[in-house]
Amino acid sequence: MFPIGDDNSDRHSTPVVNYLLIAANILVFVLFQGFGGDNTFTYAWSTVPAEITSGRDLVTPDRIVVEPISGERMRMPGLQETPGSVYLTLLTSMFMHGGLAHLFGNMLFLWIFGDNLEHRMGKVKYLIFYLLCGLLASLAHVFSTVAFGQNPLIPSLGASGAISGVLGGYLLLHPTRGVHVIIFSFIVRTVPAFVAIGLWFVFQLINGLGMLGQGSQEGGGVAYAAHIGGFVAGLLLVKFFDSGAKRDPAQAWMGGGRAGY
Repeated sequence: MFPIGDDNSDRHSTPVVNYLLIAANILVFVLFQGFGGDNTFTYAWSTVPAEITSGRDLVTPDRIVVEPISGERMRMPGLQETPGSVYLTLLTSMFMHGGLAHLFGNMLFLWIFGDNLEHRMGKVKYLIFYLLCGLLASLAHVFSTVAFGQNPLIPSLGASGAISGVLGGYLLLHPTRGVHVIIFSFIVRTVPAFVAIGLWFVFQLINGLGMLGQGSQEGGGVAYAAHIGGFVAGLLLVKFFDSGAKRDPAQAWMGGGRAGY
C-alpha cells in the first residue's frame, strides 16, 4: 500500500512552509551533497550517535567492508570533521538524504500529508512542530543505538523522522480523511488515513523490533527508531500546535458521507 495523494477539498490556503521544506531538502541534496556523491559534506553533517553522546567531533579513516550476502568489498567513507558544534547535526541531518529514492519517498510523503497540517496549525506553528519532531526523532535514534548495542559510529540522515511526526499529527487530527493509495502495484483505492498511516506504523514497529537483536552493525540501514520516535512525538505534540480552527470535513466518512473522495 503506497500513498499517492489525499483529500484536499477543504484546504484553501497555500502550504508555503511545506513547499519551502521540500525545496530545502532538494537543494541540499543537489547543491551540497552533489546528488549524494559528496561524502565529505554528507559525513560531516550527518548525526553520529557517538558524537552526540560524547559531545566530541570524531574523524575516522575510510575502511573496507564486505557485503555479507554477495561478498562484494566496498569502501565505506570515514567520518569527516564537523565545523562548529556536533549538536548542529541533529538539525542538518534532517535536510540530507542517502540517494534519489530516499529523497523522493520522503518528499512524496511530505507533499501528501504536510500541507493539511500546515493549513490546520498555521505556518509558524507547523514549522516549529516539524523541526521539533525531527529533533526528537534523531534523539530517539541515538538513544536506541546506545541502549541496544548498535554501532554508534554509523551516521544517520534524512527527513524521515520529522515526516514521521507529520504522519503522527495527521493521524490524530485527520483519522478519517481519504488517502489515495496504490495496492497490488497498479490498483488505486481511497482508504481512511488511520488505515494508510496505521499500516505504515505497524510496518515500522515490526521492523524496528526485529532489529533490536542484531547488536552492533557494520553497515547502515533504516533508522526505524527515528521513524517510531518521530511518529510518537507527533502524536504527543500535535494538540499543543493545533489551532483547532478548522473542522475536518472528512469526519463525514464516519457518518455516511464521502466528503469529496
